[in-house]
Amino acid sequence: MQKIIQLMSEELEKAFENAGYDPRFARVVASNRPDLCEFQCNGAMAAKKTYKKAPIEIAKDVAVQLEGSDVFSKAEAVMPGFLNLDLQESWLAEYLTKMSEDPELAVQKVENPRTVIVDYGGPNVAKPLHVGHLRAAIIGECLKRMGRRLGDTVIGDVHLGDWGLQIGLIITELHERQPDLVYFDENYTGDYPEEAPFTIGDLEEIYPAASARSKEDEEYRNRALQATAELQQGRRGYHALWEQIMKLSVADLKENYRKLDVTFDLWKGESDVQKYIPDMVKKMQDDGFAYEDQGAWIVDVAEEGDAKQIPPCMLLKSDGASLYTTTDIATLLEREQIYHPDEVLYVVDKRQELHFVQVFRCARKTGIVRDETELNFLGFGTMNGKDGKPFKTREGGVMRLEELIGDINKEMYKKIVENRSVRDKDAEETAAIVGLSAIKYGDLSNQATKDYIFDVERFTSFEGNTGPYLLYTIVRIRSILERYEEAGGNAETCVLLPAEGKSEKDLMLQTARYNEALSGAYADKAPHRLCAYIYELANDVNTFYHEHRILAEEDTARQQSWIALMTLVRRVMLDAIDVLGFSAPERM
Repeated sequence: MQKIIQLMSEELEKAFENAGYDPRFARVVASNRPDLCEFQCNGAMAAKKTYKKAPIEIAKDVAVQLEGSDVFSKAEAVMPGFLNLDLQESWLAEYLTKMSEDPELAVQKVENPRTVIVDYGGPNVAKPLHVGHLRAAIIGECLKRMGRRLGDTVIGDVHLGDWGLQIGLIITELHERQPDLVYFDENYTGDYPEEAPFTIGDLEEIYPAASARSKEDEEYRNRALQATAELQQGRRGYHALWEQIMKLSVADLKENYRKLDVTFDLWKGESDVQKYIPDMVKKMQDDGFAYEDQGAWIVDVAEEGDAKQIPPCMLLKSDGASLYTTTDIATLLEREQIYHPDEVLYVVDKRQELHFVQVFRCARKTGIVRDETELNFLGFGTMNGKDGKPFKTREGGVMRLEELIGDINKEMYKKIVENRSVRDKDAEETAAIVGLSAIKYGDLSNQATKDYIFDVERFTSFEGNTGPYLLYTIVRIRSILERYEEAGGNAETCVLLPAEGKSEKDLMLQTARYNEALSGAYADKAPHRLCAYIYELANDVNTFYHEHRILAEEDTARQQSWIALMTLVRRVMLDAIDVLGFSAPERM
């Protein structure tokens, strides 16, 4: 189905054309003065120059053509040349009826489906997920779901940090603690043990200890660098240790992402593209793009007109080691060869913008990606505590993600038990569902590029612009529909009638905007716009609910119309929260 705004514009285009004006001026937008009208057209203002005519006269000419329109109940020309428009209640009801009959809820698929790779993980192995990983996971997952809902082929890649110094540090520290392990015997030729000589808990203690020591002990750090180099050069024992680290870490990461209802199609990392690097660098050297500077190999990526200095992109350090830039460019090479994407989107902390400017420019300049492949960077802001500083534990350390989820779930459990609407045995499961909405909506409702305050008390509230408020609204609608059915009604046979009052029409208008809201949010890579839509929809539902006693309504046809509307609204809200990445419980 077409967007409701498109159908209105088509009606207006005919009116402009019949009045003797170019239909390209017939653009309908939501009114910025809802107290005066529901929609407006400012095309007469733009047409003034073309037709050398007062805008108000153009608007009046068009308004005459809309008299008796099946679409508009009001088309009023007002100074200095605006067209104020209201929809026909009957036409709106017909649109919503078609929307309710459509399994896709009138969501218009993209005309030319694309293949999009979303890179939105980026955790380092052997380290627990912490709150710094939250935004990439939540925003990236939402964008992936948006794209798929609208018809694109979207591939999510976790892109693990699994080949850098942190592995060398773990190997070095493990060597200090357990020097007799066969992994460190260069003469060992047998099979290595199937069981790792450490647990995930051990790794999460070993890495920070090794990292801290390396900052104070230069000799220790040099050994870790050497271990990293030997791993990357194929030392057999180190590679076996790396495999053990990966096995444990990936299992742990998958479990933590599962709790966030975040999934990836690809569990690839830096290690997967090492095979491409030698030939890739050699080609850049042979083609004259890469040149040696103090032993390192670099590519100039500065461009004329740059507002600030863009340093060269370093491919290899003077010791021959690769860097994040190298592996990121090699990853683009692999993605081009395997998936031929139309777009690669990185959802990463905005402080890494310069890095991606260098990577994108180098990849384009050297022909790693096709000219038509879009390379985009969505840099997100930081999640801060009430003090405005990056979110920490009470002790001042970086908070683990599972700890944050646990705290939110405890708060939700307490509120749900106090509400006494859920049986004790179901309260814990419900708390986890509602808690996830608090976390995800609390993040997504903020513009991705901006920093925001993560306020546990506010985000877990059942009132205001929160995930729990949305879920409470959905649960309320479910309760109405269940009670209607229990009283002998059949929601499936209910027919939607034209609205009779303002709150009813407002709810119908907002429901009809879902197609527009979803496609607009995806086009702009702006999940907060979809959040704003569904929050306004929830507000309209609750305003309507408080003004109408749905189950006590004596006019059967009117009651059935309201039930039909509630059924459609619930479907839209459930679809929208699924795109945002969470679900609704049966009770709250």
